[in-house]
Amino acid sequence: MNAPHYSDLWQGIARAVPDRPAVITADETLSWGRLHAESAALAQHLSEVSGLRVRDAAATLLYNRPEYLAFTWACLAIGVAPVAINYRYRAHEVRALLQDSDSRVLVVPSSLGAVAAEAAAGLDVELIVVDDDDTAVPGATRYADIVVAGGDMPRQAPRGADLRLYTGGTTGAPKAVVWDLDTLLIARRQSTWGLIGVTPPETLEDAVAIAIDEDRPRVVILPLSPMLHGTAQSATMATLALGGTVVLHARARMDVGEAYRLIREHGVTRLVVAGDVLALPLAEAAERGGGLPTVDSIVSSGMRFSDEVKRRLHTLGDLAIVDMFASSEGGPYAFGITRSADDLPARLALTPDAVLLDEDHREITLEEGALGLVAYRGILPRGYYGDPEKTASTFREIRGRRYVIPGDWARARGDGTIDLLGRLSAVVNTGGEKVFPAEVEQVLLEHPAVDDAVVFGLPDARFGEAVSAMVAPAPGTDIDVAALLDFVGERLAGYKKPRHVFVRPSLGRSATGKIELARVKADAVAELAGAR
Repeated sequence: MNAPHYSDLWQGIARAVPDRPAVITADETLSWGRLHAESAALAQHLSEVSGLRVRDAAATLLYNRPEYLAFTWACLAIGVAPVAINYRYRAHEVRALLQDSDSRVLVVPSSLGAVAAEAAAGLDVELIVVDDDDTAVPGATRYADIVVAGGDMPRQAPRGADLRLYTGGTTGAPKAVVWDLDTLLIARRQSTWGLIGVTPPETLEDAVAIAIDEDRPRVVILPLSPMLHGTAQSATMATLALGGTVVLHARARMDVGEAYRLIREHGVTRLVVAGDVLALPLAEAAERGGGLPTVDSIVSSGMRFSDEVKRRLHTLGDLAIVDMFASSEGGPYAFGITRSADDLPARLALTPDAVLLDEDHREITLEEGALGLVAYRGILPRGYYGDPEKTASTFREIRGRRYVIPGDWARARGDGTIDLLGRLSAVVNTGGEKVFPAEVEQVLLEHPAVDDAVVFGLPDARFGEAVSAMVAPAPGTDIDVAALLDFVGERLAGYKKPRHVFVRPSLGRSATGKIELARVKADAVAELAGAR
């Protein structure tokens, strides 16, 4: 396959079907022609007024708004690296990423103008403000004025540009993964054309023809998770590459009821969620409403997505659930795909470019019980922006081949599927035995009284570390700790059974499903100290 560029493909679609809806919110519909015009005006401003050149960077502090998509297209069209910063960040966090990414422009809603102004104070950063309330941001350029002025974008995007996707998962601190835009669509070919059962096109012209084919069912996507995250970003860009329509909730805070209304009103066919955090309230809303009759696929990655919630979703429509194991640094490593409740429990199947490596970083055969590090050897990013040391530790050149090794261990099941065990850094070393928290968490979650669980190690004078768990009860139930431990002991080796169990009403997961493990451990230590 040649390397069609996102911007070139989107331009071909916009020229061919300018009146087709590209972006829909509760307040407006942007046709492909209008999205192209706004992106072109912004591209011209960034190049001629802001003075940005190929491989410079510009950032957004936007939630899921149409301007996010126009900004991304504008950057790609002129070879500027788009950088999405989490709109929940405080000023000092935003400032750190502006400096780390060398961004010279920040696009921000007026409601976050004060945060942006504080973050950019003293930096050579132009603020471009999207009006979402009446807040004035002194010295900023209004997005609306740029759009009214109009402009053009290059018919062919420059080569050699990149996209910088921030992640904290593998590195432990936010770092930008640098993806080569010349090959990004090839890297995402499976999640673009593969998910609709189409052979990836060989030329730009073929890609445009697929996208504008009126006889092909159109993808209509609603990303419930923020587009600044890799899965939602990739899925949304894929939808546009297929000539589809993006439906946006377009609010800073998620209202699942409103999102469900948009799903039904606009015939959404694909949803992006963040595991149970969004999938569970979606299932509840759909159960109260009329199900999910138009949805044919739900995509999630990187978050716990339980079989119970998947089962509920499968009863609400004829849909496939794609639970991906992927990272900003590469992949997808594995897919857990279920097409009905009969396919549960979901199993992760390694993708063709994913392998397991032993401790000497040699590929191993996937015989039953084989334990190895998950690695990926397909098209990979250049590395981390401005951090050659972290790049070298994550992207390994091994016997003439380049791999990304995020640090997750897995056990082969002997049929091409794996059980994901987690990071070695999270392993609990108890009396010389290694316990992978994910393995114990899975068993805890199988107990009907347990709604959520996290497993970790606590210091132990005799064993070094003691396997410990914090659990939250299912609604309307109480957890009998002794019975729960018996349940675990019947399914796992004795050394894997938690020695300490802490029961809490909730584990306090963030909006993206994360648990602050340091807080959990401190809470557990305090309870143990009080019991002595």
